[in-house]
Amino acid sequence: MEIIRFCLIGAGRAGMVHGRNIVDSIKNARLTCIVDSNENTLDEKGSELGVKNIFTSLDDALSMDLFDAAVVVTPTFTHKDIAVRCAMEKKHIFCEKPMSIREDEALAMIEAAGKNNVKLQIGFMRRFDPAFLRAKGVITNGELGEVMIIKSVGRGPGLPPPWTYNVSESNGLFGEVNSHDFDSTRWLAGSDYTRIYAEAVNRKVQDLKDDYPDFYDNAVCTVRFKNDVIGTIDGTCPVGYGYDARTEIVLTKGLISIGEIKGEAFLSCDMNGTIKENAFKSWRNRFRDGYVDEMKSFINSIINDSRPLVSGYDGLAAVRAVVAANLSLVKGMPVELQS
Repeated sequence: MEIIRFCLIGAGRAGMVHGRNIVDSIKNARLTCIVDSNENTLDEKGSELGVKNIFTSLDDALSMDLFDAAVVVTPTFTHKDIAVRCAMEKKHIFCEKPMSIREDEALAMIEAAGKNNVKLQIGFMRRFDPAFLRAKGVITNGELGEVMIIKSVGRGPGLPPPWTYNVSESNGLFGEVNSHDFDSTRWLAGSDYTRIYAEAVNRKVQDLKDDYPDFYDNAVCTVRFKNDVIGTIDGTCPVGYGYDARTEIVLTKGLISIGEIKGEAFLSCDMNGTIKENAFKSWRNRFRDGYVDEMKSFINSIINDSRPLVSGYDGLAAVRAVVAANLSLVKGMPVELQS
């Protein structure tokens, strides 16, 4: 069995999810080193994951023959430089979403990976979630006809990190939270975006208004695709009730509903309309299987020299949609997307 050696670049919340999955759930992977700029917690993270090779500098890790592939889980504005550097050293790259802030950064990552013949996969785990995969299968086999409308919800329990508050530099909520919705909706529609119109407001974090006047915590988009599928995407962070990722698909011969707020398949409702069930508290719980399976798929693409199921071009398409949505907010009108 061929073993792929991994370097975890970024050992925050999401990074540790990937790290634990590699260590605990994937037989043909080994986590051989960690790179993280926070030296105060690096020893602790290394100890938790059983990794002795820990670095605060990517260059130091690259100077030693320790890994075959990198898992990049750092702030979005760092992705391009890290990915290009890894590609130049012939390291395969798994990059968490969003792929980048700007389109030119995403294109540079794609170019570097292609030029150096390494794999580049973007972390859109919804494509590997059993419920989303089942929906895609039903759409593909045509048993419910053609897709007409897609409604996607992406809401998180807490605020994204402070560096995202300046929307002009970070792409804000649309980038950090709704990138998943922009990707999964495009994937389910089977077509590219042609038009996006967005509205957004700041309703829950009023104390950020003075320092970050363009910050928003509630947003909604209407979207249109080349194949005339239409839809909506909405996002809110923070919400008080838990983690919420749901999708509804209206087809010519039926309806598909993906995801539930509640944490189990059982639900009860009393005469007062009270639903008795616990909500998912975190994306880590809702998409646990998806996170493991996306990494397994990435490893298979390396071993079999095949194209990753979520390519750099998929990441680029989501970046373009996010940029268009934020531009729509600024212009107050729909934005057309070019092919």
